[in-house]
Amino acid sequence: MRAGSAPAGRRRTRRATAPAGPPPPVAAPPADPPAGPQVTRQTPARHTAPVTDPSQATGSTLTDPGSLADPGRSGQETAADGRVRPALDLLIWDAPNIDMTLSTVIGARPTAASRPRFDAIAAWFVEGAGDPTVPGAPDVEACVFANIPPQPGTLQRWVEALRGFGFAVFARPKSQPDDDIDQDMLDHIAVRAHSHHLRRLVVFSGDGRNFAEPLEQLVRDGTHVVVVAFSEVAGYAISSDLLEFIDIEDVPGAFVEPLDRVRLDALPPDGAWLRPTRSLRDFVSSFTARRNG
Repeated sequence: MRAGSAPAGRRRTRRATAPAGPPPPVAAPPADPPAGPQVTRQTPARHTAPVTDPSQATGSTLTDPGSLADPGRSGQETAADGRVRPALDLLIWDAPNIDMTLSTVIGARPTAASRPRFDAIAAWFVEGAGDPTVPGAPDVEACVFANIPPQPGTLQRWVEALRGFGFAVFARPKSQPDDDIDQDMLDHIAVRAHSHHLRRLVVFSGDGRNFAEPLEQLVRDGTHVVVVAFSEVAGYAISSDLLEFIDIEDVPGAFVEPLDRVRLDALPPDGAWLRPTRSLRDFVSSFTARRNG
C-alpha cells in the first residue's frame, strides 16, 4: 500500500460508485390521484450506482477477522446483523500496474499482439465460477481500474470495448503524478466483502505493497484469493503461503501469441539467454548524470 494511506480499519472517507448496486426505490402512486392529466417524470438511467463507503459499513474493512461467516449450502450466508449475503466471485484488474509490468518483462512498448485479451480473460474467470444453473452458484463481477490522462486519446474506445466484454470500469483522472487507484481498488473489495459472501477474488496486479497484507487477511477470513500477474514482478504472491499465484500468460488465450520473455520458472533444460532490456551505454549515461547531479 502506498505511503500515507489511512491505517487499516479506519479508511478515509471518500465518494465512490460501483457498477452494481440496488435499483433506486420506486415510489408508490398516491391513493387518490388528483383529477386532470398526469405527467410522469422518469429518472434518467445511470451507469453507476452509489455504494456505501466501506468506512461507514460494519465489518467492511479488509483486516476485520470477523467480517465473513461460514457460507451455507445455498452459497449465501447470513451476516451477524441478519443480512443475507449472496455468493460472489470478483475480478479486479489493476490497469496501470499490468501495463507497466508488461512493458518491463518484454522490454518494449506493448503492441496489439502483446496486450492481454480481455474476452479470453472474461471467459476464463466465468468458467472458474462454475455452472451458473447449480443452486448456490455465485454471481460474477469483473472490474477494471484505470487512470485516465488529460488527453485520453484512444482510451475511450478501449473503455467501451471493456464494457462490451462485461467489465465495469472505474476511471480516475491522472492529473498529478501521485494520482492513482490503489485505494479505490481496496475500497471496492471491502464494499463487496461487506455486501456479499466473497467466495473467490481474482486480482490482476503485481503490486505487493498495495495488496499483500489485505489479500492474505481475506484468505484467513475464508476467501479464495488468486493473484494473476507476471512471475518476474509478483514475488509477494509466489512466496505467500496463503495466496494462489497464476502467471498471466498461463491464462488460456490471454495473448494472441507467446510473449517475448524468458520465465525463470519455465526455463528450457539447456538454459536460456535473457537479453538486456536497456542499452548498457544508456544506463551508464543516466547513472553518471544522477551521480554527478
